[in-house]
Amino acid sequence: MRAEQVLAPVTEVPDDLVELGYIGDAYGIRGWIKVQPHTGEGEGLLSADCWYFRRPGESAYAKANVLHSRGHSGTVVAQLRGSENRSAAEALKGLQVWVPRSAFPTAGEDEFYWVDLIGAQVTNLQDESLGKVVGLLDNGVHTVLRVAYEAPAVDDKSAKTAERLIPFVAKYVQSVNIEAGRIVVDWGLDY
Repeated sequence: MRAEQVLAPVTEVPDDLVELGYIGDAYGIRGWIKVQPHTGEGEGLLSADCWYFRRPGESAYAKANVLHSRGHSGTVVAQLRGSENRSAAEALKGLQVWVPRSAFPTAGEDEFYWVDLIGAQVTNLQDESLGKVVGLLDNGVHTVLRVAYEAPAVDDKSAKTAERLIPFVAKYVQSVNIEAGRIVVDWGLDY
C-alpha cells in the first residue's frame, strides 16, 4: 500500500501549521503509526483530529483524519483514516507531522508552547536587549531558551550572530508576554 492511499493531497493549508514530529514507524499490525514528537508528550497532536504531512525537503502537503491517538512511552501512536494494516502505516514512515496552532489545547497558567516563545524579544531587568528567541532545548532537567544576538565586531571584523543559552526557569525568567512577544529575564549581558 502507498502513502497516497491514506493521505489526501491539499492545495491550501492553514497559515498556522506547526511541525510537531515525524512518523518513526508502524505500530502493531492494524495500521497504526508511531509519531516521535519534537517536544513533550505531543499535546498538540493529541488534540487535533486532522494532521498534515510533508516529506522532508518537499513543499507539498497532504492530510488525513485521525481516528484514534494516545500517548505511548514518549511517543504518540495513532490510527489514520484509510490506514488499515501495517503496510499502509509503513508507507508513511519518515513523514513530518504538522498541526494547526489553533488546534492546540489552551496552555495552563505559566505554561507556554515553544512555538509561541520563538521570535520573542528577550530583555533583562536593566531593559538591555539580549536578543531574540530562535529556538529552545530540553536538557532533561529544564527547558533552555536559545537567544540569538549580534556580537560586537572583534579586530575590525564585521559583527556576527552569536547565541546565548538562558534556562527557562523561574529563577531567571521574570515575565513572559506572548501577545507583546517579550520575555524579561534576570540575566546579564556578559553571561
